[in-house]
Amino acid sequence: MSTPRYGGVFGAATGLTNAGTPLPRRAARVKTVVERGVAGQPDAMEDPTATERPPADRPDDAGTSGHDENAENADEAGKPGRISRVLRSLGPGIVTGAADDDPSGIATYAQAGAKYGSALLWTVPLTLPLMIVVQEACERMTLATGDSFGALIRKRFRRGTRTWVTVLVAALLVSNTVNAAADLVAIGQGMQLLHAGPAPLWSLILGIVIGFVVVRGSFEWIARIFKWLCLVLFAYVAVLAVAHVDWGAVGAGLLGTGFRWDTGYLALVAAVLGTTISPYMFFWQSEEREEMLRKGAKGDDPPRLDERPPAKARRMLLLGRLDVITGMLFSVAIMFAIIVGSAATLGAHHKTVTSAAEAAKALQPIAGDYASILFALGFIGSGMLAVPVLAASGSAGFAALLDKPWSLDRPPHKAKTFYALLLVSLVAAIVLALIGVDPISLLVVAAVINAIAAGPFVIVLMLVTGSRQLMGEHRNGPLARTLGWATAVIMCIAGAFGIYALVTGS
Repeated sequence: MSTPRYGGVFGAATGLTNAGTPLPRRAARVKTVVERGVAGQPDAMEDPTATERPPADRPDDAGTSGHDENAENADEAGKPGRISRVLRSLGPGIVTGAADDDPSGIATYAQAGAKYGSALLWTVPLTLPLMIVVQEACERMTLATGDSFGALIRKRFRRGTRTWVTVLVAALLVSNTVNAAADLVAIGQGMQLLHAGPAPLWSLILGIVIGFVVVRGSFEWIARIFKWLCLVLFAYVAVLAVAHVDWGAVGAGLLGTGFRWDTGYLALVAAVLGTTISPYMFFWQSEEREEMLRKGAKGDDPPRLDERPPAKARRMLLLGRLDVITGMLFSVAIMFAIIVGSAATLGAHHKTVTSAAEAAKALQPIAGDYASILFALGFIGSGMLAVPVLAASGSAGFAALLDKPWSLDRPPHKAKTFYALLLVSLVAAIVLALIGVDPISLLVVAAVINAIAAGPFVIVLMLVTGSRQLMGEHRNGPLARTLGWATAVIMCIAGAFGIYALVTGS
């Protein structure tokens, strides 16, 4: 029997194959609403015998998140087990989406709302499909190959091209470090706003705590902490409850009626795109998924997707895409809440802000203590999530590119390059946070590097996920190619304009 081919995202909602043959009942039940157009291959009739599970001791039976045989049986036994299994499979997309709303991103969104009201809200529906297509490519790439983005860059490109990509990854590592420093400053300022003590002291304490957790904790423990930290971002949704929102203006903003051509406005558009679609997200998405696959394979190299039973492969793709879509929806929902909340409070009172801490402080006389406290708690929690993600994503990407072992589950002596880069990044971030460097200056440096790197990294991602040799039947399909390359063009334009605006002081 030939191996079934699977379609990509956004297809086959009818439950029929391209030939019009009904899928098996179980396959029809999951309805590949999020499949066709990305993997680039037509759906074929799934072999009914393929739904039988292999023996529990086979590596192929290791699930996406390393669940055990009891979890598999629960999945078959009833709906509660299936729901539990889906929830366990979520992780990389949710964490990536939450880390995207770090203090620097929050400051950008708050500035957009404070300065232009609802006029930048149209960027929310614009960025959602771009984020989904890029992060889905990262997810599918790792599921299909068992490797992270850094390792696949090494395999895809020859030495000359790989050298240029290595320079980009090194620049990303620097940018992540600078961004992490700005986030540590923001965390300290948030604690000071809550009257917990001086900001530098908290930047130091929490920087050390983050370093200890990342180096000494297991991946499973760290991933669980990350998932819980995501919940603090709902504080920004709560801010809307105390803000007097003009929903008519919100609707007009979503439709883009407030668009303008002045340089300052366009520069902020570039900043919003740059902070929303950041290169470190590509690496973290693939790295966390590889960690989960490796855990499921009990530490061995995870098998490729085409080496797994067809039903298992189909289910993993579906759950992976669900994770990505959920995470990106969560991310843009928080983005929406921050812009709307800032527009209704800071913008309505003509308050200008340049940082998350300034936004929280400015909210107090306008919306009351609760709004200010919620805003501060939100960026403290998101900073605690973003700092280790920033440090680990660049370090793991660089180590994988150099063909060096990496993993948060490996002890330091078995992944020396990875942990050396990780510790250097964290220590440098703590030092920058303590020496009193203006956090806005740090964010400007990080923004310039990200603006230069974002477009090229999307291009690299499209070349990797479009490779027949690496991806096989799971390479990019027509929809993924179209949206992916459109994202690359948009990010290159946004990056070029962002650099121009920074150079000219716009």
